[in-house]
Amino acid sequence: MPDEQPVLLHCFAHAGAGVSSFHGWSARLGTGVAAVPHLLPGRDGRRREARVTTRQALLADLMDDFTTAPHTPYVLYGHSLGALVAYTLTRALHEAGLPGPVLLAVGACPPPDAASRLADACREGDEHLLHLLDTVGAVPEGTAPGSYWYRSVMPVLRADLTLADRLRRDARTPAAGGPLTVPVLTVAGAGDPLVSPAELAGWRRFSAGPLYARTLPGDHFFVRGPHLPHLLGRACRVVRRLSAAPALR
Repeated sequence: MPDEQPVLLHCFAHAGAGVSSFHGWSARLGTGVAAVPHLLPGRDGRRREARVTTRQALLADLMDDFTTAPHTPYVLYGHSLGALVAYTLTRALHEAGLPGPVLLAVGACPPPDAASRLADACREGDEHLLHLLDTVGAVPEGTAPGSYWYRSVMPVLRADLTLADRLRRDARTPAAGGPLTVPVLTVAGAGDPLVSPAELAGWRRFSAGPLYARTLPGDHFFVRGPHLPHLLGRACRVVRRLSAAPALR
C-alpha cells in the first residue's frame, strides 16, 4: 500500500570502506524499501573518531539505533566485514531479548568458523596484505608506501580486519538464550576469488532459521553492481508480506 512505511534495509560495508558502495541503491531497491547505510567511526564524515576494533566498541556505536527506534520490520545486509557486523548486531539484539531483523543477509563473507583470507591477513605485513588486496582489484594502480591511498586507507583497513578477526572469534561461542532463529540469505559473487558460493553454506550453523543462497555475477565487490540491490529489494518485499500475513487471519 502506498501509505505503508518502507522496509528499512540497514547496510554495512566491507573493510576499509565508507558508505559509497550503497549510493544509488534507493532507485534500484524498488518500491517499499529504503536503504539505511551505516558509517562506522574512523572514515569519511567520522574520520576524526576512534576506529572500532572490538565487539564491545562496535555495539556501543550501533545498538542505540536499533533499541530506541519504533519497531517495524527491517532487514540487515552486510558485505564482507559488514556481514560480521550485521551478524554481531543481530546476535546482540537476540541476547538482549529485543526485536531483531526479519532477515539477515550476508554477502562475500565465509561463516565465522571457516578460514578467512582477509580477516587472517590482519596479522600479516603490509606487503602481503597489499598483494592480497591487489588480487581482488582493491588497490589503485601505482599504490606504494607513502601514497595518499596508503596513508588514508591502510590504517582504516587494518583496524577493520582486526575487528573482523575478533568478531569471528566471538561468534564461535554459543549465543546466550539459545541459537538465533532469524532467516539467513547468503549472497556470493560468481567470480569471487576469496569466497566461493559453497563456503557460504556454513552460515546455516549460526542460525536455526532457514537459509537461502543466491549467487550473483561479479567478483568480491559485486556490492557495487546492479544485481545485489535488485535481489535485496525483492527479499525485503517478500519478508514484508510474510510478516504481515498473521494480521490477515
